[in-house]
Amino acid sequence: MPEPLLMTMGEGSAGYYIVLISVHGLIRGHDLELGRDADTGGQTKYVVELARALGERPEIAQVDLLTRRVVDPKVSDDYARAIEPLSAKARIVRIDCGEERYIPKEELWDYLESFSDNALAFLHAEPNLPQIIHSHYADAGHVGTRLSHQLGIPLVHTGHSLGRSKRKQLLASGVKREAIETTYTMSRRIEAEETTLGVAARVITSTHQEIEEQYGLYDCYQPDKMRVIPPGTDLGRFHPPDGDEQESAIARELGRFLHAPDKPMILALSRPDPRKNIIALIEAYGQSPRLQQAANLVIVAGNRDDIRDMESGAQEVLNAVLLAIDQFDLYGKVAYPKHHQPDDVSLLYRLAALSGGVFINPALTEPFGLTLIEAAACGLPLVATEDGGPIDIIGNCHNGHLIDPLDREAMAATLLGVLADMKAWRRFADNGIKGVRRHYSWQAHAEKYLDVIRPVIEQTEPLQRMSLPRRPGLYRSRALFTDLDQNLLGDRQALEAFLQLMRQHQKEVSFGIATGRRIDSALSVLRQYRIPQPDVLISSLGTEIHYAPNLAKDMAWARHINHLWSPGLVREILDELPGLQRQEKVHQGAFKISYYIDPAIAPDIQAIRQYLLQHDQTVNVFFSFGQFLDIIPIRASKGLALRWCAEQLDIPLENILAAGGSGADEDMMRGNTMAVVVANRHHEELSMADIERIYFAQQGYAAGIIEAIDHYGFFDTKKAA
Repeated sequence: MPEPLLMTMGEGSAGYYIVLISVHGLIRGHDLELGRDADTGGQTKYVVELARALGERPEIAQVDLLTRRVVDPKVSDDYARAIEPLSAKARIVRIDCGEERYIPKEELWDYLESFSDNALAFLHAEPNLPQIIHSHYADAGHVGTRLSHQLGIPLVHTGHSLGRSKRKQLLASGVKREAIETTYTMSRRIEAEETTLGVAARVITSTHQEIEEQYGLYDCYQPDKMRVIPPGTDLGRFHPPDGDEQESAIARELGRFLHAPDKPMILALSRPDPRKNIIALIEAYGQSPRLQQAANLVIVAGNRDDIRDMESGAQEVLNAVLLAIDQFDLYGKVAYPKHHQPDDVSLLYRLAALSGGVFINPALTEPFGLTLIEAAACGLPLVATEDGGPIDIIGNCHNGHLIDPLDREAMAATLLGVLADMKAWRRFADNGIKGVRRHYSWQAHAEKYLDVIRPVIEQTEPLQRMSLPRRPGLYRSRALFTDLDQNLLGDRQALEAFLQLMRQHQKEVSFGIATGRRIDSALSVLRQYRIPQPDVLISSLGTEIHYAPNLAKDMAWARHINHLWSPGLVREILDELPGLQRQEKVHQGAFKISYYIDPAIAPDIQAIRQYLLQHDQTVNVFFSFGQFLDIIPIRASKGLALRWCAEQLDIPLENILAAGGSGADEDMMRGNTMAVVVANRHHEELSMADIERIYFAQQGYAAGIIEAIDHYGFFDTKKAA
C-alpha cells in the first residue's frame, strides 16, 4: 500500500475529487521515457498532463492518478515511490499490483484484481471518496469497473487503443489470428472493453471517427454515452522554430547519419512497435528515388542501448529497420539515432520545420495522435494515417493529408507533393500553428472535460450501507468464506472436523457461506447437514446478503446491485434463443434469472454475452456444470458480495480465506484474499491455475479447506493485521 501522506488533499475543501487510472507503462511527472517500450507512449504523457491540467482548475479539489508501483532494478527508483506530487492539487499514486517487476501490459491481467483491492483500500483511507473514476485503456477499465461497482461511483472511460480495431488492422497487415491472440491477449482485452463500455456513464474519445468506426465494432456500442474531447498539448514546449535549433546536440547527432543534412526532413517519431508501421515508411522511401533526392528520412523510434536487450516486439521492429535501410542502400539518407532526451522531441519538430520538411505518422491506427498535434504546433505540415485521430486533427487544422498506411506508393507520392509545393507548405504550417492554439490547448481540454463530467456527478446518489449491530467487546479480525455444495457437502467426516475447528475459533473468525442457492434452499441444506448458521450468508450467486443473528437482509446491497438491471428485458431477449429453458420458479430470484442450457443446441456462452450486450444489457453471465445458465446484475457476484461484506465487517481482504470449487467462485479468490480451490473442483476453475496467490488443495471438500487453513497458518493470530 502507498506510504502515509505528508499532505492532506481534498479534506474540507470544496470542489471535485477525480481519480484517473492508468495501470501499465512507466509513469512519472518528469522526464517521461516515451518510446522506451510499447507500454510507455502517448497515453502515458496524456494522463500526466490531464492530471496537471485538471489540478489547475478552481473547480477541482484533488486529482489522483493511480498507476502500478514498480520495484525493479532494471528501471528507475522513481517508479517505486508511492506518492509523487505533480502540483498543489494533483499527484501520482502508485498502487501495488501483485507483481513488483516491470512486465508488459499483456502479462498484467491476472494481477488486476490485486490492483483493484489495493486501490479500494487506498481510497477508503482518504478523507473523501472521489466523485468520478476515469479509466484509461482496457486494463484500467477492468479495474475502474470493479471500483465503480464497489463504491457506487460513476465511471468515465477512455480507450486510447481498442482491441477490436487493433485486431482488424493487424489481420489486414498479414498477422495471423493465433499470433495476435498470443501476443496481445486480445480476447481478454476485448471482453474487458465490452464490459467497461456497458458500465461507463461516459466514454471520452478524441475524434468522431473513433466513435463511429472503432467503438462501432463493439457489441456494447452506445454512442449516446460518448463525448469527443480533443487531446491537449503544451504550447509552452511546442512552438515554431526560434532559429537556434541547428546548434543543438540532437541536430549534431542527426548530422552524423546524413550526407546532405541541409535537405528537408521527413520526420517519423514513435515507439518501435509493429503497429506504428515504420517499415512501410522506409520501404515507401526506399522505392522512390525522387523522394530520396528531395529529402532525408529521420526515424526516431524510442531509445536503445543494445537491441538484443530489448523486448521482442521492439527487437523485431528495429532489426527490420536496419535490414530495410540496408536492402535499399539508404546509408547517408536515413538517420536513426539511438538516444534522445525528452526535451529533444520539440527540437526535432522545429528542426524539421526549419528544413521545410514534413511530419509523418504511418501507423496502422492512431487513436489520439498527440505527436501530430505537437508537430503542428511547431509549424510542421502533416501526412498521417487515415484511421483514428488524424482525421479530426487534419480536419480541424487543415494542415496536411491523410493516407492509406498500407499503400506505399501513395505514401511516397503524398510526401513528395507536400515537399514540392512551398506555397501549400507555408499554408499548412500556418494553419497548423493557429489550429492547435484554437482546438488543442490543455485549458480548452480541461474546460470541455468538466462540462462532460459535471452532469454525471450531479445525477449520482451517494452510496448507502446498512448499519450492523455489534456485540460489545467482540471484534473478529479474520473471516472464512466458502461455497456450500462443492466445498462442504461431499465428505461428512471432513465437514465435522472443519466445523469443530470453526467452533474453536469462533471468537476471532467470522464464518461466511457464499452459494448459488436461494436462501430458503441454503438454510434447508444447512439444517440437513447440521451446519451452524453462518455469520454471513451470501445466496443466489451473490445477489442477496443476510447477517446473523436474525438473518437480517442487506437492503442497501439490493438497492446497490439494481443499477442497470432490467430482468424483464433480459428474459425477453434470452427466451428467443434455442437450447434455453427457464428453470422452475423456485430457482429464480429478483436479481437472478436461471435457465437450463443444452450446449448442443444453444449458442456458446460468449455468443450469449455478446447477444445481451448488443441489446444494451450489461450483466454477469455464469455457466456451470455443463447445464446451468444464470444471469445476474453487473454489480453482483460472489466476489463483489464478499468485498461488500468485508467492508461491513471491517475486515481487511488480506485476512479473509475464500474457498471455492466452481467457476462462480472465481472472483472471490482473485485479488488480495487468501484463496483455496479444493481438489474436487469443477473443470471451470482451471483458468486460475497460473495465479500464484491461489492454493490448490490436494484434498477435496472440507478437507481441502482444512489443508488451506494449515497452509496459510490462518488461525495464527500473529498473522492477522
